[in-house]
Amino acid sequence: MALRYKKITVKAGSNILARDDGTLHVARIAHLVDQIATLRHQGVEVVLVSSGAVASGKAILTPSRKTDAVSARQLWAALGQVKLMSRYSDFFREYGLVCAQVLLTKENFSSRNHYLNMKNCINTLLENGVVPIVNENDTISVTELMFTDNDELSGLMATLAGSEALIILSNVDGVYDGDPSDPASKMLSVIDSDLEDEEIHITGEMSGFGRGGMKTKLRIARKAAGSGIAVHVANGSRENILRDLMDTTREVPHTFFVPGRKSVSGVKSWIAYSGSFAKATVTVNRGAAEALRSEKAVSLLPVGVVAVDGEFKTGDLLRITDEDYHLLGIGKARFSSDRLERERNAPHQQPLVHYDYLYLENGK
Repeated sequence: MALRYKKITVKAGSNILARDDGTLHVARIAHLVDQIATLRHQGVEVVLVSSGAVASGKAILTPSRKTDAVSARQLWAALGQVKLMSRYSDFFREYGLVCAQVLLTKENFSSRNHYLNMKNCINTLLENGVVPIVNENDTISVTELMFTDNDELSGLMATLAGSEALIILSNVDGVYDGDPSDPASKMLSVIDSDLEDEEIHITGEMSGFGRGGMKTKLRIARKAAGSGIAVHVANGSRENILRDLMDTTREVPHTFFVPGRKSVSGVKSWIAYSGSFAKATVTVNRGAAEALRSEKAVSLLPVGVVAVDGEFKTGDLLRITDEDYHLLGIGKARFSSDRLERERNAPHQQPLVHYDYLYLENGK
């Protein structure tokens, strides 16, 4: 088999790994492991981002008393993660492979040092032939800083691990221009940067056990593709879907996001997924917004800032929006908010956010 990639990140969602009643779809997990094992023995490095802990926990135990939604999720995640990893470990062992559990929270990526520590962890596992199985730690991720879904986590892991491709396994064949259950809807085989979100008209319906939907998948896929990573959204219930996607001689119905021509630096990769940790929002004028949206490599100068919501210090992350409050990007401040006015009036302005520490939504 002629392989498309040598290093991939695979995301399998709850709607693939769990049945409607919340029990684990053991046969599908076994088949997923079978495909990953085949790829591993062919020299492909694989990072697996796996949902399913909360769904499997629901089948183990019903709370003994009236429990709020947060506590119930913590209970099911703690119970289900053990069951899920036990299944994975047993199945990988049959192929002579070792897997490792990596539980994360979004706060693990709140600083560049934490990001680099996680990067080192994943790379060490891969270098030793281990299959990392990554999931959000839902036992403690109960704040507004939770990942939107494991789709978001998979995009971060793909960039962190330096994967050539991100494969998102969903319960439909790909991204459609309408409701997939509507016969009039058509699947989009290829999505590139020229296709606007408004032309796709996807729905935001969530899966039965996950927190995300197709809108989340579209946003994350675009972000990963903008970072130079090929993204495939495919139907995880199809037999041998991973093998077929990886085989250059085969074609399978799915949606392919064309990667950008340039890869994004490690610093920008961290910034891209760290918007939740921004300390303030800076609004820029029309001229600055147009410059940031252009193909030129530009920094954000103080003169372009028209408003600041919040206070920030040197090194803090900033959300950057235009005057219509559309998000332009995330950047790292070179100086504090109390120095901004002084810099704005200086004859030779220092950038508030230097290009090297600026991630823009257009993938620059």
